[in-house]
Amino acid sequence: MEPETMYVVLGLTAAMYIAWNLGANDAANPTDVAVGAGALSIRSAVLLFCIFAAIGAIVQGYMVIKTIGRGVVREVPAVGALSASLAAGIWITLATYKGIPVSTTHSTIGAVLGIGIADMLFFGKEEAINYGVVVKVILSWITSPLSAIAVTVLLYFLLLRLANALTSRGVMVEVWYKRAFIPALAFGAYAFGANDVGNATGVYVSVVKDVTGMPEEGTMRLLALMGAAGIAVGALTWGPRVIKTVGLRITRMDYVSGLAAQFGDALALWLFTTVPYVLFGYGMPVSTTHASVSSVIGAGIAKHRGLSGVNWRVVGIIIASWILTLPIAVALSAIIYLLVHTIGP
Repeated sequence: MEPETMYVVLGLTAAMYIAWNLGANDAANPTDVAVGAGALSIRSAVLLFCIFAAIGAIVQGYMVIKTIGRGVVREVPAVGALSASLAAGIWITLATYKGIPVSTTHSTIGAVLGIGIADMLFFGKEEAINYGVVVKVILSWITSPLSAIAVTVLLYFLLLRLANALTSRGVMVEVWYKRAFIPALAFGAYAFGANDVGNATGVYVSVVKDVTGMPEEGTMRLLALMGAAGIAVGALTWGPRVIKTVGLRITRMDYVSGLAAQFGDALALWLFTTVPYVLFGYGMPVSTTHASVSSVIGAGIAKHRGLSGVNWRVVGIIIASWILTLPIAVALSAIIYLLVHTIGP
């Protein structure tokens, strides 16, 4: 087997590995608020997540796959793609085992940047990194959680006013709001699949296209389908561990706050996937963990008219893991990349 083909085979295996990690660690993002509000069991929420995350990956996953595959770093070789997936997957696995919802997006982008930095420092590729795209991605990491908080607070007061109006007319609001969690979770899972599948498969677009001769669009669809399958397996196996951390420990939610958080999370994530792609051709790989936790925080702030409803100790632990993720992923990816170059065929 030719070395490049071997790296592609190993790389696709690593892609499924990181897709499994995506489902295990990030299934909490679209499902946590529904579970935290007591509207759905963990099992029901995870099943809905698997179905609609697959639809989102297949329909819109290419928007972020393109960004990760040839936006952040101009060219990701087969050995680089393999190294990036291994680095991100190892870090996410360790965090998931501890029940901490780290950002898979930060892990993946950090790993890809590690390849670009190694190429610049050790292989003379001075223009390996596309700084314009990197700046846009980092800005989106700052604005997406703020957007999720703002949208969730606004939705909370709109839904609360609607609930009060319906209650005064004798309508059983809790029954209807509980039913509304189904489309809310479906939208959230769809937005998750569209944005996050690229974390597993995006780095393999160029190498798979070169090896198979498939057109780029067909390659992205195939990789999105593979990623969706891996995400589903991860969600069904380890997903409940993190769902319990986010949905039950950050803040206690009723139907109004839970529904506002669910829609706020989904809308923010979908907008950051779609609007930048329409405007300049690259969907933003924002942290779905950031958006989800931020929407839960926004719901707690709105419900309690202040900060008292949020468990800041848990939030602090999660933020610390976010700060650590990017440099750890960069360093780990660069080390693996250099090692494979040294000992590989």
